[in-house]
Amino acid sequence: MKKLFFLSIFFCVMVVNAQNWQKTFADAQMLSKKTNRPIVLVFAGSDWCAPCIKLDRDIWQSEEFKKYAEENYVLYKADFPRRTANKLSEGIENQHKLLADKYNSKGYFPLVVVLNVEGDKLGETGYKKVTPNEYISVLNEFLE
Repeated sequence: MKKLFFLSIFFCVMVVNAQNWQKTFADAQMLSKKTNRPIVLVFAGSDWCAPCIKLDRDIWQSEEFKKYAEENYVLYKADFPRRTANKLSEGIENQHKLLADKYNSKGYFPLVVVLNVEGDKLGETGYKKVTPNEYISVLNEFLE
């Protein structure tokens, strides 16, 4: 009984702390149009790219960014893992390749692209060693 209690607490905490990254780019586009919020499209190599891992840890997982993003952005991560254990479904892999062809043709990692509701690129950036609030300011500069 004790284990069940702790497991349920753990999952509740995980749900509360989880960010609302959309499962598909189509979902991100629909939500963006519905809420009139820009899409923050992140190209990452979650299991091999050190700056991508730092960006995730220092910015995306910060409470400041989570709170701000919930009200102001639609988030989508186009991940390109290399380890077999982290392999994505073929459909998601193909979707990420198409997104890379359109928005990341030079293959930079990490690359953060801000898109308007129509999917037009407003600006792009990468990893920066700044605070979450400073990173939010960088993203918001593209919206002006």
